[in-house]
Amino acid sequence: MAKIDLNKRTILVTGSSGFIGSNLCKALLEQFEDIKIIGIDNMNDYYDVSLKEYRLSQLQKYSNYTFIKGDIADKAFIHEVFAKYQPSVVVNLAAQAGVRYSITNPDAYIQSNIIGFFNILEACRYSYDDGKTKVDHLVYASSSSVYGSNKKVPYSTDDKVDNPVSLYAATKKSNELLAHSYSKLYGFPSTGLRFFTVYGPAGRPDMAYFKFTNKIVMGEKIQIYNNGDMKRDFTYIDDIVKGIIAVMQKTPELTEDGVPYKVYNIGNSQPEDLLTFVNTLEECLKNEGIINKPVEKEFLPMQPGDVYQTFADTRDLEKDFGFKPKTSVKEGLSAFAKWYKEAYINKKNK
Repeated sequence: MAKIDLNKRTILVTGSSGFIGSNLCKALLEQFEDIKIIGIDNMNDYYDVSLKEYRLSQLQKYSNYTFIKGDIADKAFIHEVFAKYQPSVVVNLAAQAGVRYSITNPDAYIQSNIIGFFNILEACRYSYDDGKTKVDHLVYASSSSVYGSNKKVPYSTDDKVDNPVSLYAATKKSNELLAHSYSKLYGFPSTGLRFFTVYGPAGRPDMAYFKFTNKIVMGEKIQIYNNGDMKRDFTYIDDIVKGIIAVMQKTPELTEDGVPYKVYNIGNSQPEDLLTFVNTLEECLKNEGIINKPVEKEFLPMQPGDVYQTFADTRDLEKDFGFKPKTSVKEGLSAFAKWYKEAYINKKNK
């Protein structure tokens, strides 16, 4: 592993107005000296754009943050950005997310997750041409969805993941395969991170905990799938960001066939029962005075593309980087409830 000093570096973060991307940018800007962050986001309306605008407004307070609106599926745009800013570390978080959405809108996933990622890989490759600042490390988002309906737990990166149960999962596995081939052919180091159910303040509104909260506040019934018998490796955003930053600062060791390539699980490695999670959310919303009556729950069967549980084996990340999430679900949901109250309830009442 070669160490990378992020001070005085130019870092490109795609999906920079997204949940993980915006939190990563903020942490990098605050932790490293003279760092320059170039953020790309297409600000699409997959979910409420005002939330992306809110996250962007937080980042634009920093003089060393540059935002460029654009789509990674636009090859000419990506090559222009690389030519102008010559980033030496790239973090690709831009992607069309969501399992269920991929069933009805497959085109969005091919455009962003396949063509877009290919464009990033090509730009990294051409950074090795004469006289340019080469990309020392590409870190990119994969997903726990690649494990599909694997029965063996916890999920290990040594497990076979050849049977995705959603198009979203298939695109993420494709990213890992593409990255491996580019690292092998062109020699630039790449590290993939399989994220496990990230949550926290200003998170994605399409995620269960956020959707539950919106419905609870409206006094509506919430739908709980598989009759509540599901487990998720919920991971708090601050823990995820610490993990990403640690990974950015070290290139992977060469594989047995000499490729600078690695994939890690990044999760809490303590799956929570969905019903317990919902009850904790209810308690946190009550503590903040957001709700004052019991939540109505409707239990439904498993949905297409869903998996019964996610459970990360994070021993490799712990061994190589000392990664150990510290935030309990109660602490994380408490922080979310506080933010939600400020962003939605108090704002509405002003």
